Amino acid sequence: MVLTLAAVTSERLVLPLWDARTVAAIRTGDRLDGWHRDFPREDDRDAASLWHEGDPWGPRSIVRGATALGSIGFFGPPTPAGDGVPETEIGYGLVAEAWGWGFATEALRALLAHTDEAGVRIRASVAPENARSLRVLAKSGFTQLRGPNEEGELVLARPLPAPRPGA
Repeated sequence: MVLTLAAVTSERLVLPLWDARTVAAIRTGDRLDGWHRDFPREDDRDAASLWHEGDPWGPRSIVRGATALGSIGFFGPPTPAGDGVPETEIGYGLVAEAWGWGFATEALRALLAHTDEAGVRIRASVAPENARSLRVLAKSGFTQLRGPNEEGELVLARPLPAPRPGA
């Protein structure tokens, strides 16, 4: 279950892992060059509590051009689910100005390509009224509805793709 420590890239985005400097700035409220004026958001500050040096399953920035617009990352390394398949949860978010441009979907799909390769199933929890995030998850193949969690959020999972012939 290997995930790259390098920045994950997509057509328009770069998803670098957070480093100690980034996390320190988020925790203390300092500003780094290249951050959107509304970054970090409260969810980004929460994600900083999940950070561990060198952990590829930790938080990453969502960067377009030279501007950090939000974050995406896992809530820890995968562990075997009830059916034995390695699984972990993902979270993501963008500053409001970046909504509606497909950045969350693009960032999520870029990371899913790596988790698929690693054989890790991904789940997400989302408030039922968060239509934007529900659309992102649906476009990214999250089709298994597991019901609500203890906070009333919907828990969805994305099945691993079927193995390719000859793979």
